[in-house]
This record gives sequence, C-alpha cells and structure tokens, in this order.
Amino acid sequence: MINFKKHIARRTVLRGAGATLALPLLDGMIPAFANTREAAVATPVKRFGAIHVGMGKDMRTWTQATPGELKINQILTPLAAYKDRMVVVAGLDSKEAISNDQGPHPRAQSAWLTGCRAKKTDGPDIRLGVSLDQIFAKEYAKQTQLGSLELTVEPTDLAGSCAYGFSCAYNNTIAWRTPTTPLPMENNPRNVFERLFGASDSTDKAVQAKMRKANGSVLDSLVEQVGGFNKGLGASDKRKLEEYLDAVRDSERRIKKAEEQSDKELPLVEQPTGIPAGYEDYVHLMLDLQLLAFQTDLTRVFTFVLVRESSVRSYPEVGVPDSHHPLSHHQNNAEKLARLAKVNTFHVKQVAYLVGKLANTKDGDGSMLDNTMVLYGSGMSDSNLHIPTNVPTLLVSGKSFGVKGNRYIQAEERTPLANLQMSILERYGLPMEKFGDSNGELKTLTAI
Repeated sequence: MINFKKHIARRTVLRGAGATLALPLLDGMIPAFANTREAAVATPVKRFGAIHVGMGKDMRTWTQATPGELKINQILTPLAAYKDRMVVVAGLDSKEAISNDQGPHPRAQSAWLTGCRAKKTDGPDIRLGVSLDQIFAKEYAKQTQLGSLELTVEPTDLAGSCAYGFSCAYNNTIAWRTPTTPLPMENNPRNVFERLFGASDSTDKAVQAKMRKANGSVLDSLVEQVGGFNKGLGASDKRKLEEYLDAVRDSERRIKKAEEQSDKELPLVEQPTGIPAGYEDYVHLMLDLQLLAFQTDLTRVFTFVLVRESSVRSYPEVGVPDSHHPLSHHQNNAEKLARLAKVNTFHVKQVAYLVGKLANTKDGDGSMLDNTMVLYGSGMSDSNLHIPTNVPTLLVSGKSFGVKGNRYIQAEERTPLANLQMSILERYGLPMEKFGDSNGELKTLTAI
C-alpha cells in the first residue's frame, strides 16, 4: 500500500510570545510515499532513563532465594503489572564505591552511573568519569534539541563540601558529561517547564512573573496556531495532539497551583517556587514533565535522583516518620527494617507511575515503553554497613531491545555493575570496549 498523505516536518513547532511548543510524533510525520507503514516505522526512536535511590534497600525483602522467574516481593509490588518487562540483577558490585576514607555516601552515588572512583576533594579539582546517560546524550543530541534532562527532588548545589571532605558535586548529581564536568540536577518544575517551552532570557523573578502573566499560559499564547494546525490532521493525529496538549495544560496548571500554595501556605519556608508540598505530587509532576520531553522528542535521555545519598527526608504518608538516613542504619532491627521496606516500596511506586505513563503513551504502532529502558537502583546494598556489593538493580526494558523480562538473574561473583551498563549500551547499538570498571558485558541479560 502506498502512503499518499502529506508529510509534516518532524521538527514542526508552534511559536507564540515567549513560548515554543514542539509537537509529539504524529502519523503525519512518517515520510510520505513510504512503501508501507511498517517500513516507515522500522527504526523507532529509542529512549533511556536512569533513576537513582540512595542508601540501598531492605535486602532481606529485595533478595530472591534462587534465580529464575521473578517473584514479586513487597518492594516490587507496585510494578507487578509490568513483570514481563522487568529484570532484577543480583550480584553486581560497585567496587569503585568501596570506601576506606570515610566517604561511603558520595562514593556510592558518584560511582553508580560512572563505574569510576571519585577523587576525594571539596575544592574545584573534582574528577570522576563520564556517566552512562551522557554516552547516550552525546549520540542522541545529534537529533534532539536537548541532549538530556537531569532531574531531582533533592537539593542541587554542586559547590562546597557536603560530607567527609567530598565536594557536593559527588552527592547532588549522577550525571557527568566529562570526568571534570558534573551536570546540575534541576529540582524546580517551573524551570523544567520553561526550559521545554520557553521563557524570558532574564532570570529576574519580577520579569519572569510579568511575562507569565502577559502570556496567560503557554497554550493560550499559541491557541490560534494550534487550531489552524489541527485542521490538517487525520483523526488519529488529532486525538494524539489533543492528549498531548491536555498534558501540557495539566502540567502548567499544577505548577501554578504549587506556586500559589507555596506563597500562601509556607511564607516562612525557603522553598523554590513551583514545588508541590506533597512528595508524591512533586515526583509525579517532574516525571510528567519528562514524559512531555519524550513526547516532543526534545530529548531521549534523562537521569532522576529520586533519593540522594544521606537524604534525611521522612515519609509520613506511608507511616514512616523516621528520617531516611538514620533509618537506613537499621542495625538489623526487625521493626526498622520493616519501615525501611515501606520506604523502598514507596520509591518503587514512583517508578511504576512513570512506567505506567510510558506504557499508556502511544508511540508508532506500539507504546513508548516498547522503545525505552529504565535503569533503577542504588550504589549500595546494605546501608547499615555501607556495603557497595550486590547492589539492588532493576531494569525495565521495552520489547524492542530483545531483553526477556520476568527474570531474576544472579551474576557471577565480583561482576562489576558496569558490565550491565555495557550490555545496555550494546542493546542500543552503541557497543563499547570499556565502560568504567567493566571487564566485559553481562551476557545473561539477553538470554532466552
């Protein structure tokens, strides 16, 4: 069958005062005159994300007795619906995080996505290695506006000393463009939104507030163009565009609501503008913004520090008033471990939120999840003793990567975590001879 429809340029954008709205991948962007629709979508866009949680897990709950079919334990319960896409890998070591100089937390976080050992310094002479996400970013930046997005719901300062004589750069980011260039994580939803859809060049709050008021909303300033563009679309594309625009509206509405609430309810708290008061609302908003970035193909790569090392956040919403860091030093107390497992489950619930969104977002002839990998894990296992071996590692993999799900894999003893990351790169068609402290690929990842 010949496709005679008019071709829409992939980089089509709508422009209004202070805003630029990229469009999602529409059927009309498939090249005209392709011999078949299947041929047109033969090389779908692939995406990658890494989500970091500090201070390990309740390993007694996380660990499965034998390899084979994945058993859904308490911590993994929120992801049960995606069991067929999940691989838990046991026995991976982050040996570059082994600490003999009282720096277990910054070493664990910095080594997790680099496989490199951080230079101990609290000055400007920091040194680590290139992180996995930035290898993807370097490749995909050839086709996208942003090489990657770096997000967090934690503090973001890169300067100064955070712990044990280590620079905050090691403790507040997981993304390193070069061995000496850490990338700052963004924790303000408003800033992420404006990075995606445009804002004033001025960083002055009064100037930005004035522009936001003048624009009303991103879509308000583009409404005429949206209506005109919509007329030339097919039924499927119209539906897809409307769903996307609804998501943009909703994200902007939630940010505005958070700004109003933070000004009204927390006048004495130094909290960045636009951050929801509730932790889960905050995380979901950041993940929704990342999904928008994927839908528009502004970027295909993200990192998310969901929990940084040494975080003292508490989780009363799940019945855990304890600060996370002190709780992680559980001393094998059964009651503390039970509360830690609740916290671990709550974090996996946030991952499940993103995976569900990816699974329910149409992408070509399938879903966005089909062409996405999400790596989730920590740089230590038993946080009580700061042990960086057998680190908890979960991979959620789309169908297009040839990774069989519903498996619990036991790696050989002393297998570097970087071996898994090497194998992930190979699945994307980006093989490397060496990454971090790797000594080969994790061959069992793609075993059938």
